[in-house]
Amino acid sequence: MSTSEPEAVTVTLVRGDITRQSVDVIVNAANSSLLGGGGVDGAIHRHGGPEILAACRELRASRYGKGLPTGRAVATTAGRLDARWVVHTVGPVWSRAEDRSELLASCYRESLRAAAELGARTVAFPAISTGVYGWPMDDGARIAVRTVLAEAVAPIEEVRFVLFDAHAYTTFEEVLSARG
Repeated sequence: MSTSEPEAVTVTLVRGDITRQSVDVIVNAANSSLLGGGGVDGAIHRHGGPEILAACRELRASRYGKGLPTGRAVATTAGRLDARWVVHTVGPVWSRAEDRSELLASCYRESLRAAAELGARTVAFPAISTGVYGWPMDDGARIAVRTVLAEAVAPIEEVRFVLFDAHAYTTFEEVLSARG
């Protein structure tokens, strides 16, 4: 029996629309209701179709009657998206008064755990909490990259950060470059 170091996950950056990615799992920066919203959440529900909303309603009627807690993750069908599943996670709202970075890291960690349990090899993440939830992009990128590099395990082979604009892309690129 040969022992060797596990393969490191490949981290790639894409500037574009996460709903256009062809991957096993698309991670949704959801709100706690799981019933759709603005930004990434709204786009995933619109492009994925009614199947995603129906699956989220089932979750609300069973395990998550009060909504999905911040930092947790749960999987549903991907509906009409070019993916097998959507993993919904609720990011924290940024606060000057309270350090919520562990909750943000938990979003990535729990999403990776859910994806691995599903047998996913490829996972696409948005920059969780960096939109309307106000998380500073540089800090959000550092937490995202650090957590993914530390927590992604087989069968996950590739984690793709799908970044909507040039600022997000450049910030994630700088964080990845600084890590060597």
